[in-house]
Amino acid sequence: MYPTFKILLLLLLLLLSHSITPTSAAHHRHPLDPLTPSEISTVQRVIDNSSLASLKPLTFHYVGLDDPDKPAVLAWFSNPTSAPLPPRRALAIIRAHRRQTREVVVDLARGTIARDRVRRGHGHPLLTLEEQSAACALPLKYGPFIASVRARGLKMEHVVCEDFLVGWFGEAEERRSAKILCYYAEGTVNFYMRPIEGVTVVVDLDEMKITGYLDRVVVPMPKAGGTDYRTMKQNTKEKDSGLRKRFIVEGHMIRWDNWAFHLAFDARAGLVISHASVSEHGTGLHRRPVMYRGFISELFVPYMDTAEEWYYRTFFDEGEYGIGLFASPLVPAKDCPANAGFFDGYYAGQSGQPVKVERVFCVFERYAGDVSWRHTETGIPNRVITEVQPEVTLVVRMVTTVGNYDYIIDWEFKHSGSIKVKVGLTGILEVKATPYTHADQTIGDDIHGTLLAENTIGVYHDHFITYHLDLDVDGPENSFVVSKMETVRAARASPRKSYWTVVRETVKTELDTTVSLGRAGPADLVVVNPNKRTAVGNHVGYRLIPEGGTGTSLLTDDDYPQIRAAYSKNRVWVTAYNASEKWAAGLYVDRSRGDDNLAVWSLR
Repeated sequence: MYPTFKILLLLLLLLLSHSITPTSAAHHRHPLDPLTPSEISTVQRVIDNSSLASLKPLTFHYVGLDDPDKPAVLAWFSNPTSAPLPPRRALAIIRAHRRQTREVVVDLARGTIARDRVRRGHGHPLLTLEEQSAACALPLKYGPFIASVRARGLKMEHVVCEDFLVGWFGEAEERRSAKILCYYAEGTVNFYMRPIEGVTVVVDLDEMKITGYLDRVVVPMPKAGGTDYRTMKQNTKEKDSGLRKRFIVEGHMIRWDNWAFHLAFDARAGLVISHASVSEHGTGLHRRPVMYRGFISELFVPYMDTAEEWYYRTFFDEGEYGIGLFASPLVPAKDCPANAGFFDGYYAGQSGQPVKVERVFCVFERYAGDVSWRHTETGIPNRVITEVQPEVTLVVRMVTTVGNYDYIIDWEFKHSGSIKVKVGLTGILEVKATPYTHADQTIGDDIHGTLLAENTIGVYHDHFITYHLDLDVDGPENSFVVSKMETVRAARASPRKSYWTVVRETVKTELDTTVSLGRAGPADLVVVNPNKRTAVGNHVGYRLIPEGGTGTSLLTDDDYPQIRAAYSKNRVWVTAYNASEKWAAGLYVDRSRGDDNLAVWSLR
């Protein structure tokens, strides 16, 4: 199930710590645990010692858990003391010579390759951090670029560059390439506010060489004054909040209050929650499953400027770059409160060796003075009864910094049995340099944004955050019900002329889901278990409540970025379970053509 949330961004300007190492005892092992550093090293060793070594140089673009079969995981989870662990395997997506992409599955127990196949079809894997760094360094030694910088009166020592994937706009070209755009950091560390507008460097990522260069237009450099976001050095001592860590960690399982769930790190998705279950009355004795797996599936950020240097800025932050790869180590007592526990994560670098991300997650109890439930009763003679229950929740947090934006990703678990997912958006605005110095100089929508300061435009853009939620409400046999209110004319004799009632529609096919939601208007969206009933006979269900921005894409259906992100036309998609359908924009997103995404799956 994929609810899509849209954030309309105008302008956001925004110690006591303890690190927790998951235990490694056998009874704490979970089939969905992320790969350990030794397992990542095993993947590299097995591949390097196989026949694939003849295809060197090999680059590792993704290494993660090859998801075990869901029925096997559920069987183990129902009886972990005696049921066997499903086979543990790793999926490695690598690039070999002749521009081949290969999907290699490694059996970690046997130390052998279980499957090796060449990727057929459109699209390329995640960029590695190493090749992005190498590509961004190329312009700094390129003669024509140096000449362009000097012609603008700028100093090379203050130039920094960023890579931008180009997407697909109808070309037959299949090469992995990126456009390198550069900025000027003199006078400020906020270089995003000082773009060197009009200069584009094209890099072939496989050959790692410059294949194109354009110096198209010269515009004034936005001023550095007032753009530095750093504050004065402050006393970082924190007062004791009075809160203490009250959750239990067993391996990668977290237990708190009436909740239990599995926490894992993935290079692409970042924070992954699995096997979330809740117990009745907080006893922990009878656990009821709620969600098999939940994570951010894609993060689509299309900009609205059609200029040569901007039209291709239609980022898929997760599928092209990896929000796990760009996860930021959390700062104790600042990113997370003093009562937080911290967890490290690991991913495979370009060479296949494990890389550690310190403090990639934090977990903490939150009490902000909110009320969970209350009532004051004055109906009993001579008595006033007040009962107030404070809202204390458990928060799991990760921050990923993809270029200029920082995404604060929270999963919040509540005593009521509900889960709240939230993404906070902060960081730096990406701006465009312009000759305009006053709004009166602009004409219509030619600037595709808002004039924020002299020579500085904030370009219109969207952030579509798509979640993959595999709900197992009291078990895996679930249905999706759309409930809406309808007005009914009173038929029987009564002073009342009308009333409203609830009409429920259980969707039958994946395509019916989008049609039902499209015509429903305001509606209650519920995942129900038709085989389980409450004591009074109602079906057990879990409501999906989109909050805040819930718009859909306004791009035309034939626009190339929209073809690749066709799923952004609907707020909610419901699909039958398919282990391969994890990523809303497809497994291979760079240069994808929209033939393997959520919208296509729903037509099957």
